[in-house]
Amino acid sequence: MFSGIVEECAKVVKIVKEQENLHLTLTCSFVNELKIDQSVSHNGVCLTVVHIENNTYTVTAMKETIERSNIGLLKEGDEVNVERSMLMNGRLDGHIVQGHVDQTAVCTAIDDADGSWYFTFKYDFQPEMAKRGYFTVDKGSVTVNGVSLTVCNPMQDSFQVAIIPYTFEHTNFHTLHIGSVVNLEFDIIGKYLSRMMQLVG
Repeated sequence: MFSGIVEECAKVVKIVKEQENLHLTLTCSFVNELKIDQSVSHNGVCLTVVHIENNTYTVTAMKETIERSNIGLLKEGDEVNVERSMLMNGRLDGHIVQGHVDQTAVCTAIDDADGSWYFTFKYDFQPEMAKRGYFTVDKGSVTVNGVSLTVCNPMQDSFQVAIIPYTFEHTNFHTLHIGSVVNLEFDIIGKYLSRMMQLVG
Protein backbone atom coordinates (compact mmCIF):
# COMPACT_ATOMS: atom_id res chain seq x y z
CA MET A 1 0.00 0.00 0.00
CA PHE A 2 1.18 3.52 -0.83
CA SER A 3 0.18 7.09 -0.05
CA GLY A 4 0.81 8.74 -3.41
CA ILE A 5 3.46 11.01 -1.91
CA VAL A 6 6.37 10.53 -4.32
CA GLU A 7 9.80 10.29 -2.69
CA GLU A 8 11.82 11.22 -5.75
CA CYS A 9 12.39 10.50 -9.42
CA ALA A 10 14.42 7.41 -10.25
CA LYS A 11 16.31 7.23 -13.54
CA VAL A 12 15.90 4.30 -15.92
CA VAL A 13 19.39 3.05 -16.79
CA LYS A 14 18.60 -0.20 -18.60
CA ILE A 15 15.61 -1.99 -20.14
CA VAL A 16 15.71 -5.65 -21.15
CA LYS A 17 12.83 -7.44 -22.86
CA GLU A 18 12.51 -11.15 -22.11
CA GLN A 19 9.57 -12.80 -23.87
CA GLU A 20 6.53 -10.81 -22.64
CA ASN A 21 8.34 -9.34 -19.64
CA LEU A 22 10.30 -6.12 -19.24
CA HIS A 23 13.20 -5.95 -16.78
CA LEU A 24 13.75 -2.32 -15.75
CA THR A 25 16.96 -1.29 -14.02
CA LEU A 26 16.86 2.06 -12.22
CA THR A 27 18.94 4.18 -9.90
CA CYS A 28 17.87 6.51 -7.08
CA SER A 29 19.13 7.76 -3.73
CA PHE A 30 17.67 4.97 -1.58
CA VAL A 31 18.93 1.91 -3.50
CA ASN A 32 21.12 0.88 -0.55
CA GLU A 33 18.01 0.74 1.65
CA LEU A 34 16.09 -1.61 -0.64
CA LYS A 35 15.75 -5.35 -0.22
CA ILE A 36 14.92 -8.13 -2.64
CA ASP A 37 11.13 -8.78 -2.74
CA GLN A 38 10.38 -5.22 -1.58
CA SER A 39 7.50 -3.39 -3.29
CA VAL A 40 8.18 -0.01 -4.88
CA SER A 41 5.70 2.17 -6.78
CA HIS A 42 6.94 3.23 -10.25
CA ASN A 43 4.71 5.88 -11.82
CA GLY A 44 2.01 4.37 -9.64
CA VAL A 45 2.73 0.75 -10.59
CA CYS A 46 3.62 -1.58 -7.72
CA LEU A 47 6.66 -3.62 -8.82
CA THR A 48 8.87 -6.01 -6.87
CA VAL A 49 12.61 -5.54 -6.50
CA VAL A 50 14.28 -8.64 -7.98
CA HIS A 51 17.94 -7.61 -8.14
CA ILE A 52 20.26 -5.01 -6.55
CA GLU A 53 23.73 -4.21 -7.83
CA ASN A 54 26.12 -1.22 -8.00
CA ASN A 55 23.66 1.45 -6.84
CA THR A 56 20.95 0.15 -9.17
CA TYR A 57 17.96 -2.11 -8.69
CA THR A 58 15.85 -4.12 -11.10
CA VAL A 59 12.11 -4.75 -11.24
CA THR A 60 10.10 -6.86 -13.68
CA ALA A 61 6.86 -5.88 -15.37
CA MET A 62 4.71 -8.60 -16.91
CA LYS A 63 2.36 -8.39 -19.91
CA GLU A 64 -0.73 -7.36 -17.90
CA THR A 65 1.16 -4.46 -16.31
CA ILE A 66 2.62 -3.33 -19.62
CA GLU A 67 -0.80 -3.32 -21.30
CA ARG A 68 -2.50 -1.30 -18.52
CA SER A 69 0.23 1.26 -17.85
CA ASN A 70 2.88 3.46 -19.45
CA ILE A 71 5.69 1.15 -18.30
CA GLY A 72 6.14 -0.20 -21.82
CA LEU A 73 6.70 3.34 -23.14
CA LEU A 74 9.68 4.02 -20.88
CA LYS A 75 13.11 4.60 -22.41
CA GLU A 76 16.59 4.63 -20.93
CA GLY A 77 17.17 8.01 -19.30
CA ASP A 78 13.49 8.57 -18.43
CA GLU A 79 12.51 9.79 -14.97
CA VAL A 80 10.08 7.64 -13.00
CA ASN A 81 8.18 8.66 -9.85
CA VAL A 82 9.08 6.24 -7.05
CA GLU A 83 7.64 5.62 -3.61
CA ARG A 84 8.38 2.83 -1.16
CA SER A 85 5.45 1.15 0.57
CA MET A 86 3.76 3.09 3.35
CA LEU A 87 4.82 2.68 6.97
CA MET A 88 1.77 1.88 9.08
CA ASN A 89 3.03 3.97 11.99
CA GLY A 90 3.10 7.21 10.00
CA ARG A 91 0.68 9.83 8.74
CA LEU A 92 -1.29 9.21 5.56
CA ASP A 93 -0.41 12.46 3.79
CA GLY A 94 -1.94 11.51 0.44
CA HIS A 95 -4.68 8.89 0.09
CA ILE A 96 -4.87 5.10 0.00
CA VAL A 97 -3.04 4.01 -3.15
CA GLN A 98 -2.75 0.33 -4.04
CA GLY A 99 -0.22 0.60 -6.83
CA HIS A 100 -2.65 -1.20 -9.17
CA VAL A 101 -2.96 1.03 -12.24
CA ASP A 102 -6.44 1.01 -13.77
CA GLN A 103 -5.66 2.54 -17.15
CA THR A 104 -3.70 5.27 -18.89
CA ALA A 105 -4.66 8.82 -19.80
CA VAL A 106 -3.25 11.42 -22.18
CA CYS A 107 -2.26 14.96 -21.21
CA THR A 108 -4.35 17.28 -23.39
CA ALA A 109 -3.55 20.69 -21.88
CA ILE A 110 -1.11 22.44 -19.54
CA ASP A 111 -2.26 25.85 -18.35
CA ASP A 112 -0.23 28.36 -16.36
CA ALA A 113 -1.85 29.44 -13.09
CA ASP A 114 0.52 32.22 -12.01
CA GLY A 115 3.10 30.04 -10.31
CA SER A 116 1.31 26.72 -10.47
CA TRP A 117 -0.12 24.70 -13.35
CA TYR A 118 -3.37 23.01 -14.34
CA PHE A 119 -2.86 19.73 -16.17
CA THR A 120 -5.79 18.25 -18.08
CA PHE A 121 -5.95 14.50 -18.72
CA LYS A 122 -8.32 12.58 -20.99
CA TYR A 123 -9.00 8.86 -20.55
CA ASP A 124 -11.07 6.21 -22.27
CA PHE A 125 -14.48 6.41 -20.59
CA GLN A 126 -16.38 3.12 -20.49
CA PRO A 127 -19.88 3.18 -18.91
CA GLU A 128 -19.56 -0.35 -17.53
CA MET A 129 -16.25 0.49 -15.86
CA ALA A 130 -17.68 3.76 -14.52
CA LYS A 131 -20.38 1.73 -12.75
CA ARG A 132 -17.52 0.00 -10.93
CA GLY A 133 -15.95 3.26 -9.77
CA TYR A 134 -13.59 4.04 -12.63
CA PHE A 135 -14.31 7.77 -12.78
CA THR A 136 -13.37 11.02 -11.07
CA VAL A 137 -15.39 13.39 -8.89
CA ASP A 138 -14.83 17.02 -7.99
CA LYS A 139 -12.44 17.36 -5.02
CA GLY A 140 -11.99 13.58 -4.99
CA SER A 141 -8.66 11.76 -5.09
CA VAL A 142 -6.90 10.33 -8.13
CA THR A 143 -3.40 8.99 -8.63
CA VAL A 144 -1.50 10.22 -11.71
CA ASN A 145 1.86 8.52 -12.31
CA GLY A 146 1.83 7.56 -8.64
CA VAL A 147 1.14 11.10 -7.38
CA SER A 148 -1.84 11.58 -5.05
CA LEU A 149 -3.82 14.53 -6.40
CA THR A 150 -7.15 16.30 -5.94
CA VAL A 151 -9.50 16.35 -8.93
CA CYS A 152 -10.94 19.59 -10.27
CA ASN A 153 -13.27 20.16 -13.20
CA PRO A 154 -14.13 16.49 -13.81
CA MET A 155 -15.95 15.71 -17.05
CA GLN A 156 -17.18 12.37 -18.34
CA ASP A 157 -13.81 11.40 -19.81
CA SER A 158 -11.39 14.02 -18.50
CA PHE A 159 -10.31 15.95 -15.42
CA GLN A 160 -7.83 18.56 -14.26
CA VAL A 161 -5.34 18.60 -11.42
CA ALA A 162 -3.53 21.60 -9.97
CA ILE A 163 0.22 21.15 -9.62
CA ILE A 164 2.19 23.33 -7.21
CA PRO A 165 5.86 24.15 -7.85
CA TYR A 166 7.14 21.61 -5.29
CA THR A 167 5.24 18.75 -6.95
CA PHE A 168 6.26 19.96 -10.40
CA GLU A 169 9.95 19.98 -9.46
CA HIS A 170 10.10 16.80 -7.35
CA THR A 171 8.11 14.45 -9.60
CA ASN A 172 8.19 13.73 -13.31
CA PHE A 173 5.40 16.26 -13.91
CA HIS A 174 8.16 18.60 -15.12
CA THR A 175 8.79 16.19 -18.00
CA LEU A 176 5.15 15.94 -19.14
CA HIS A 177 3.90 17.64 -22.28
CA ILE A 178 0.73 17.59 -24.34
CA GLY A 179 0.45 14.03 -25.62
CA SER A 180 2.27 12.42 -22.67
CA VAL A 181 0.75 9.15 -21.49
CA VAL A 182 0.29 8.79 -17.72
CA ASN A 183 -0.94 6.06 -15.39
CA LEU A 184 -4.24 6.44 -13.52
CA GLU A 185 -5.45 4.74 -10.38
CA PHE A 186 -8.97 5.74 -9.39
CA ASP A 187 -9.90 6.04 -5.72
CA ILE A 188 -10.33 2.59 -4.10
CA ILE A 189 -13.02 3.93 -1.74
CA GLY A 190 -15.06 5.07 -4.73
CA LYS A 191 -14.69 1.62 -6.28
CA TYR A 192 -15.95 -0.10 -3.13
CA LEU A 193 -18.90 2.26 -2.82
CA SER A 194 -19.84 1.75 -6.47
CA ARG A 195 -19.65 -2.02 -6.05
CA MET A 196 -21.77 -1.94 -2.89
CA MET A 197 -24.43 0.14 -4.64
CA GLN A 198 -24.61 -2.45 -7.41
CA LEU A 199 -24.99 -5.31 -4.94
CA VAL A 200 -27.72 -3.66 -2.84
CA GLY A 201 -29.44 -2.01 -5.79
